[in-house]
Amino acid sequence: MIHCDIKPQNVLVDEDLTAHLGDFGLVRHVPGFNTEAGLNRFSSLGVKGTIGYAAPGKFSTLLRNFGILILEIFTGKRPTDTTFQESFSLHHFVKRALPKGVMELPDRRALDCEMTGKATNEKECWANLNKQQVECLISVFEIGVACSAESPRDRLTMRQVYSKLTLIREEFSES
Repeated sequence: MIHCDIKPQNVLVDEDLTAHLGDFGLVRHVPGFNTEAGLNRFSSLGVKGTIGYAAPGKFSTLLRNFGILILEIFTGKRPTDTTFQESFSLHHFVKRALPKGVMELPDRRALDCEMTGKATNEKECWANLNKQQVECLISVFEIGVACSAESPRDRLTMRQVYSKLTLIREEFSES
């Protein structure tokens, strides 16, 4: 089954902070999806999903969608935001800011200020991030940028994304 409409509004988080997908209105059942023929048949179904998330292409379209999801969650900006025009997108906005401008990217709601245990207000929260936490944030943005690259050849594989996210989680929990 292919969801076809992964976006922040369709991700539900339970009490353990485990993410679950909702809104299966555009789900497509694609028998044999794990074969090359299945992938080609999926790409011929046409572009489905929300504007700004869906992209033409084969299976790597799903990776682009995942990249845009990460960028939107962490920046608080939608890919359809009026500040983005045809030649300037959410992908380009984040890519241009990395790595030096990383602290200007996140939506202020994206990071929990309690993680530092020292902050009394939002400004202190950001100032109290340690180097390892900032590196983790950069890595998350880099995954979003790599997954949302224009060319499918330039995108990460889901196996690479999983490995990188697992490493980030381990590093962040150590900090």
